[in-house]
Formats: sequence, C-alpha cells, structure tokens
Amino acid sequence: MNSSSPIKILETPRDGMQGIETLIPTHKKIEYINLLLQCGFDTVEVGSFVSPRTIPQMTDTAEVLENLDFSNTNSKIAVLVANENGGEKAMKYDVIDDLIFPFSVSETFLKKNINKGFEETEKTIDFLQNLCLKKGKRLLPYLSMGFGNPYSDDWSIDLLLEWVTKFSKIGIEVIPVSDIMGEADAQKIGRVFSALIKEFPNVEFGLHLHSLHETALKKIEAAYQAGIRRFDTVLGGYGGCPMTGKEMIGNLALEMLIDWCDNNQIETGLDRKQLHKAQRYPLLN
Repeated sequence: MNSSSPIKILETPRDGMQGIETLIPTHKKIEYINLLLQCGFDTVEVGSFVSPRTIPQMTDTAEVLENLDFSNTNSKIAVLVANENGGEKAMKYDVIDDLIFPFSVSETFLKKNINKGFEETEKTIDFLQNLCLKKGKRLLPYLSMGFGNPYSDDWSIDLLLEWVTKFSKIGIEVIPVSDIMGEADAQKIGRVFSALIKEFPNVEFGLHLHSLHETALKKIEAAYQAGIRRFDTVLGGYGGCPMTGKEMIGNLALEMLIDWCDNNQIETGLDRKQLHKAQRYPLLN
C-alpha cells in the first residue's frame, strides 16, 4: 500500500459495555474512560441517554460525564441518543461534542432497535439536529444495515444515497456506515464507500464494524482503499448489538486496527504508553 494518510479513531466503550449483563461499577467506568481520554483518540463515546429498561448498563452516563477528567485530552466526547428526551439531556453537558443517533436504512431493524418507523425517525433527527446547531454540537446519524439488509426490506446503494442526501441537506457532515450483523464482505464495503464518497465528497464517512476476527482485516483495507479515514473500535473487541441477536459478533478490536495501521505505516495518533495502561485496566474483574 503506497499511502500513509492518517486515520481518526472513535473508541467506543459505550458499545463495548452495553451488551455486558453484569453491571460495571460506575467508578470503574470513570477510571477506565479517563485512561482512554489520555490515549489520543479522535473521539471517545462514553455512554448513552436511552431507556434504562432497554440498556441498564448505561443508566449512570450522567454520573460518568460529571466525573471525567478533561484536563489533559484533546479527544471529542460522544454519547448515543435515540429520541428527543435523550437529546435534551445531552444538551445539558457542555463537554459533549457529538450526539450519535442509531439510524438504520432498514425500517424493520429501526423498529426493533428504537421502536420508530422512518417518518417518526426523520422528525426526531430534525429535532436533534436543530438542538445541536443551537448548542454547537454535531449530530452523527449512523447508517446501520448500510451494507445489506438481512430482513425483508429493500437495500441498495441508491437507498443509501437517498438517505445521505436527506441528512446532508439539513447540515449533517459526518455519517458513519455500520455493519452490526457482521455479514458484509470486503468487496461490498469497498463498493458502498466508493459510491458514497464519489457523490458526497464533502461528507465525512466512517466505518462501524462488527466482524469475526478472521475477516476484519480485509474489511478495514477495503474501506481505507475506498477513502475511509474514520474507524470505530473497542479495545479488546468487546460488545455487539443486543438488538441483532448476534451480539457474540463483537466490535472491531482496536488492537487489530492498530496492527493493520502499523503494518501499512499509517499514523493513528495514539499514545502507546497510555494505551497500554488502558489495556491493563481490570474493567471486567
């Protein structure tokens, strides 16, 4: 590979933790995320404002935010929200930079995940975007099922282009594309991103990947070769979406992305000494 264009990494302990049934003590989340904030990630997704009945692991997000140490970090802070109420809660925290919204181009999955259809979801996204513009924050709607649809809904690259058109018209500038089922292959990832970047060169696309380890490296390379420079990871590859029924297919492990970048002389911006401290932290013990 004859390119050394650096990448941005969004480290998402939120996605890693949310599928863990045992509740992690709040003080351990705070200590762990504070370590991540020293590592040089572009963004750290620290929690979510969603129903505690749906994701009980994230009930303490407000307390986590109130106890993080931002004195020695340049990382942006992100939280996930799925409705207007969650967005309004996020607006109370000046330290939050980005709101992640779990959109899906599959209406079936959208209803399974956040109990809304397309029409209601578009209204929610408009509401959240207006909040973000007023408060100087960014809304990042993720296009889950972005590389194919395991349900009965239609899927096509044209459908993705249609949604990106809608989002870009209201001022959204960053749109990650997700495979949370772990079913996309490298060829499709390359085709999708090549088409999106060609049509929307001013939108920053990213890859949010759940994948088996043996296929992840080819998917990373396909996305990079297509022009993607933003990748979501979880240290240790923990997690998986509880709403898919495939939560055992974990997130893209940070370690795998780092190894791939090192092998291809691609800069990650990470402080390896600080990262080693985070790797050694006994979050689950």
